[in-house]
Formats: sequence, structure tokens, C-alpha cells
Amino acid sequence: MISVFVLFMQFLWKWVDELVGKGLDSSVVAELFFYASLSVVPLAIPMAVLLSSLMTFGNLAEHYELAALKSSGQSLMRIMRPLIFLAVITMAAAFVFSNYVLPYTNLKMFSTLFDIRQQKPALNIKEGIFYNEIDGYSLRIQKISDDKLNLENVMIYDHTDNMGNTTLTVAESGKMFMTEDKRYLVVELHNGISYKEDWSQQDASVRKPFVRMAFKDQLLRLDLSGFKMQRTEEDLFKDNHQMLNGEQLLDYIDTMELEISRDLEKFYPSLQNAYFTRTDVYWQIHDSLKTVPTAGAMFDTFSKEEKQRVYETALNTARNCKATAESKVNEIEAEERAIIRFEIEFWRKYSLSFACLIMFFIGAPLGAIIRKGGLGMPVIFSVIFFILFWVTSITFEKLSMKGTLPPYIGMWLGCVIFVPLAILLTRKATADANLFDIDSYISVIQKFFKRKSR
Repeated sequence: MISVFVLFMQFLWKWVDELVGKGLDSSVVAELFFYASLSVVPLAIPMAVLLSSLMTFGNLAEHYELAALKSSGQSLMRIMRPLIFLAVITMAAAFVFSNYVLPYTNLKMFSTLFDIRQQKPALNIKEGIFYNEIDGYSLRIQKISDDKLNLENVMIYDHTDNMGNTTLTVAESGKMFMTEDKRYLVVELHNGISYKEDWSQQDASVRKPFVRMAFKDQLLRLDLSGFKMQRTEEDLFKDNHQMLNGEQLLDYIDTMELEISRDLEKFYPSLQNAYFTRTDVYWQIHDSLKTVPTAGAMFDTFSKEEKQRVYETALNTARNCKATAESKVNEIEAEERAIIRFEIEFWRKYSLSFACLIMFFIGAPLGAIIRKGGLGMPVIFSVIFFILFWVTSITFEKLSMKGTLPPYIGMWLGCVIFVPLAILLTRKATADANLFDIDSYISVIQKFFKRKSR
């Protein structure tokens, strides 16, 4: 839960601007936060394994329980064996979550987040400024009381007929409040005048009367349905690479690669046909030249005007072929980038799951070496190592996105780099080496210089 909370705060800092000031229901916010918390679980599990293993073995070493176990003849690997088994189970559970639960979670989270981003800001009418967020109306209130009910000098333009500023209502005072279901904003106006210009775009030349009506009291109901959050169909998001499991990702990759090969198979003949059909124009210039054996001899018999036509036709054909080829190249590059994203998402499910085992073999030996438990020193080391792992993984992922590295290499390099570190820490902990003893390193340096002096 600590790991999920730390990673969830990153989501909150990123999207807080989209959530504030929109009058969202608490149920919608709770739903978004719930799915956002679940979406970071695959990344939180390796961090949690690192922190928990470091705390566990740090506590054992700090209270000399690890020394007691070793003195009874148990090696460190024998002590770690049950937890290695548990780490393997955690790794398998993390993969199952990433492959089956995470796609559904991402679908719910991103669809809800999309709807929230499309949501209009909450009703916030300021004094002396035209407010245009209510569909079909533009209103300005010169003064609003502290309780947000009493109004002075009200001006309301009615645009519901889509004819421009043809209807205007002004009033000296009034009140406004929302209905209980918050579907309408009710505005009570007192001592005002309503202006209406009867005008039609289809018959603008015909003169029509201008209506001016004074009133003592008038009631307006402004529709606030535009402020209600509209839920988008989730099917629109199902093709995104983050909403698919491993089998679906492979199916999409195969389908896209097959489409690219088919497009290329159709593209080359179409380009050739476009060129050869344009060469028919040359033959149409001079029917008698069809008996000429070579193109050079045929071209030499053309007049200056005919040669100019041939040059222009050839140039236009080359330009069209070039534009068609560039368009097809851009299209294929976009499809290849999409394939890379799908491959990255596929290998991410495996690499993050395998990272659980690596983080255990880093955390457990490190805890036995530093001999500190609790939430102090272990948290610091966990954050440092996890940040290094995450930055490394993100760097190679970016390189894969650019096509510099194949996705299966880029997504695994972060884990591969930390495997030697895990092996080194495990060997040091097994040999009871004090990895953070500065004196031991100083003595090695001193011995080195003594040998050099001899």
C-alpha cells in the first residue's frame, strides 16, 4: 500500500489540474482514484518486494536472529529459500494481474479520465464578466451578493435559435438558484426589458417588427445539461495497446504486420501502373510513331511543342509517384510505430513481473548487509535502487520507441543490468562481507599502494 500510494501521487500530480473546479461527484472521483491505484500495481509490486525483503532481513540482522540461524549451520540461501518460493509466486501473480486485470483497469481509468477532461468547469459566474459556458446563453451580472443569490444589473443574451444576438433581456435585479436535481439554473428577473429582433437569414430583405417588452417579473430556466458529465462508450478505447492482454497484443501485431505486407504488395503494382498508363500519352501524341523501334528515335522525331508536352507529362508523373511514395512511407512508419508500442506493452508484462524476483535478490542480501530494519534506512535504499531501475527501464523503453533498440531487448535491458548487482549482493551477504565498511576499502587501497612502493 505504501508503494501504491507513492506511485499514485505521481498520477495525482499529473492530472490534478483536470480534476479541480469541475464540480465532479465524489463517486466519480472515487472511481477514478480506485482504478488509477490499480493501474500502478504492476509497478508497485517490484518496489514492494524490494522494500519488504530489505525490511525483513534488516530486522533479522539487526536483532542478531540472522546470526543465530547461521550459527546453527543454516546458510543464507537456505534461510532465503521459503521467501524465494514466495517471490516466485509473487512474480506469477504480478504477471496474471498485468495480463488480465490491468487491461480492464486501464480501460475503466482512461475512459473515466477522458470524460472528466471533456467535462466543463463548474458554474462560476463572476461579476461584470460575460459568462458563456451555459449552452445557448451569454450572461453578465454586474453585482452578485455574498450568498450568490441576489443579483443586480443582469444582462442575458439568448442564442438558442442560433441566429446571433437577436434576443436580449436586461433587468435591474434578480435572484438565481439551481433546481434540486441541478439540471436547471433558475433566474428570477425583476423590473426589466426584453428585446427581440425577428430576423431570418433566408428572407433578410423582408422588414419585420422589432419587439420591445417591459416586464415586472420574469422567470428563466437555463438548461445545465452541458455541465453533466457524459460517459463515452468504452468500445472506443478497446483497441489501445494498454487495454489488451498478451494474446490480443500478439494478434494485433500479426494483423498489422500482415496489413503492411499487403499494402506494399498492392503499392508497387499500382505505382508501376500509374507510370505505364501515363506513357500512353506519348503514343497518343503521334500515331505514326508507333512503328518507331526505339524510344530515343521516337523522341527525336517530335516537334518542340510535342517534346515540351512529353517533358511536362514525365515531370508530373514523377512528382505524383514521389508524393504517393512519400505518403505510403509515412503511413507505413506510423503503423510500424504502432507495432512497436504493442510489442513494448507485451514485453512490459513479462519484464515487470520478472523484476519482482530481481528486487528480492537485491533487497534480501542488502538487508542482511546493512543490518537495519523498520521504515528508515530500508526505505531510503529501496527508493534509490528502484529509481535507478525505473530510470534505466524508461531510458531503454524510449530507445525502443525510437527504433534504436528492438522492443524485446529494450524492455529487458533494465532487468538484465540489475542481475549482476543481485548476484554480487547475494554473494557478499552469503560470505558475511561488510559491503558498507569504509575501512575495508581503505585497507585495500593501502595494500595496493604498498605493493606499488615495493
